[in-house]
Amino acid sequence: MSVTSRASAPAPLPRHRDCPFDPPGAYAALREDGGASRLAFPDGKAGWLLTRHEDVTRLLADDRFSSDRRRTSSPVHAFPVRPDDRRMLGSFIGMDPPEHTRYRRLLSKWFTARGLRGLQPRIEEIVEDHLAAMERAGPPADLMTSFAQPIPSLVICELLGVPYEDRTDFQRWATVLLRLGRREEEVYAARDALWEYMRGLIDAKRQRPDEALLSRLVNGDHGAPGGPGAGSATAAGLTDEELTGVGLLLLVAGHETTANMLALGTYALLRHPEQSRGVRERPEVIDHAVEELLRYLTIVQFGIVRVAREDLEIAGARVRAGETVVGALASANRDAARFAAPDALDITRDPGDQIAFGHGIHQCLGQHLARMEMRTGYPALLRRFPTLRLAVPPDEVPLRHDMLIYGVHRLPVTWDRAVG
Repeated sequence: MSVTSRASAPAPLPRHRDCPFDPPGAYAALREDGGASRLAFPDGKAGWLLTRHEDVTRLLADDRFSSDRRRTSSPVHAFPVRPDDRRMLGSFIGMDPPEHTRYRRLLSKWFTARGLRGLQPRIEEIVEDHLAAMERAGPPADLMTSFAQPIPSLVICELLGVPYEDRTDFQRWATVLLRLGRREEEVYAARDALWEYMRGLIDAKRQRPDEALLSRLVNGDHGAPGGPGAGSATAAGLTDEELTGVGLLLLVAGHETTANMLALGTYALLRHPEQSRGVRERPEVIDHAVEELLRYLTIVQFGIVRVAREDLEIAGARVRAGETVVGALASANRDAARFAAPDALDITRDPGDQIAFGHGIHQCLGQHLARMEMRTGYPALLRRFPTLRLAVPPDEVPLRHDMLIYGVHRLPVTWDRAVG
């Protein structure tokens, strides 16, 4: 994708390869230029880019814009979403009300902060188990595979009722879907494999109910075999096709984003020792620290897309019906008009308006679960390993420039063994 501000020539907008924590300088220039910038998409269509916090939040709350991904252009080369392709039907993040409202009402009760509170002891147990395993194995370690990835994967598997031993397969398929530059046939093969896996799991839940979320959606809260979930529609009022899409979204989103926040957030803290020390030694700052890391890193790399339902004006631009508008979350979260010293990591600040989880009716359903895992994981890691540090020079850490969700592919770390 390329962008043209009112005063500059088109320029690409990738992450800056030398520093994973700074959005490209072009974002700052575009914010200063003000309003919306003209954007050229890989499919040849033209649209708009919004970079200021005020404008991005307005976009995401404005019902004159549609979230229907069958109508939008993509800021990256992505496989097409075919109008007749029902295998993405359950991806309600790409739907508008009333369809979106139906899914959201059905699922939101499972993901409220209050409803998830009972998971806290189990999350703490999972974190401690993985830290103990790291300590037994000794340094060095890849924090991604030993800590950041397995923790949210195990949590979401237990919540949904997905066999954790299947993680290698579904993580591999998810990686294909999220990688940039992949061939269309690879994407559809991975999507189809995930679909068939989840569809088979739903069938298994109908035959052998349990107390996890997928089974409850299929069979009702009591999971009675042959009950209302045994027909073409589930006890939750969803068809098996719809439930398959919902299950896949929750499974992939439930481990992919949090895993990369745990790893990249640790990388950021290790690059800022004073901030790392604060997380380790001051329990009272952890809530602000998590929000600040979310703001500072903003791992949804290319923003959120919407399409105008009608001719309208936003951020001083006349947008035609059918044009795609991209809200750059990473830029909005570094807007000096909203955040003082936005390019500094400060775990003591209260970045209450950060929008790493989006904004409006499509704000991330799993945000409370992700926060729980980060609030537990960061301090536990840094207290168990107070001498934790990178095992390679910072510029040798392989960053996920090639993925839709930013982060690290690996995070080599080491620490001093305890003496005695």
